[in-house]
Amino acid sequence: MAKKTAPAVRDALRVRPGAGLHLTPRDTPVGPSTKAEAAEDLVATGAELSELQEHLFAEARRSVLLVLQGMDTSGKGGTVHHVFSLVNPQGVHVAAFGKPTREELRHDFLWRVRKQVPAPGRIGVFDRSHYEDVLIARVDELVPREVWEARYTAINDFEAELAAAGTTVVKVFLHISPDEQRERLISRLEDPAKQWKYDPSDLAARAKWPLYEEAYAAALERCSTTAAPWYVVPADRKWYRNWAVANILLETLRELDPRPPAPGYDVAAELARITYADPLA
Repeated sequence: MAKKTAPAVRDALRVRPGAGLHLTPRDTPVGPSTKAEAAEDLVATGAELSELQEHLFAEARRSVLLVLQGMDTSGKGGTVHHVFSLVNPQGVHVAAFGKPTREELRHDFLWRVRKQVPAPGRIGVFDRSHYEDVLIARVDELVPREVWEARYTAINDFEAELAAAGTTVVKVFLHISPDEQRERLISRLEDPAKQWKYDPSDLAARAKWPLYEEAYAAALERCSTTAAPWYVVPADRKWYRNWAVANILLETLRELDPRPPAPGYDVAAELARITYADPLA
């Protein structure tokens, strides 16, 4: 099935050198203009995504890693739920990175990340990632400047290593506005079913919004490479966020064009056996 998406979503949302946060949280430079259009489009997108994921799994040579970053309430978990409900969960590995444990702190910052890299045939998803070590570590001054400065190069080297080993790295910044975040935080507090999602520390991070903007802009500028590009997805509208991430993933898999391996047996002979000599027939 060949679904046309023009202009390409990745081209429209890709971070290019010098651009930084080049989109506002409500820009929609490509794609549907309404929630209904996005929902209709996702039906076809999901069908093709599912087929390509199955081929990737069967091929079992390469993998895809989707990195999701964004401020609190930007929708990392919601994106995982909505986008990956379109495919077979058996072929998906999701890893969420929170505050490092004592054991993890005894190692290099990439140590815990390397253990979660998807195996061949899988699509891996990072809900937060190694970028926390140039975001929160920078904003909260958890390590000296020279330490987090050196991590940009370490990250680029790590992602180039993954690409060389057959893992296609796709990084998405879910770009939410302060006003939208405020509304979502209020919604969580007012709904007893969502109060578990709220943490008082969310407001402490919110108070540092300008510092986080600087940190994200630096990460996007310094770590959007040919091997592992960054994409800025406007995330104030949840339906557009889900549509954009699904189509970025779809275009990535199309480009990989995974193919199931040829059978290692005589198809005609096996068909004859089950047709004419089926022991249960």
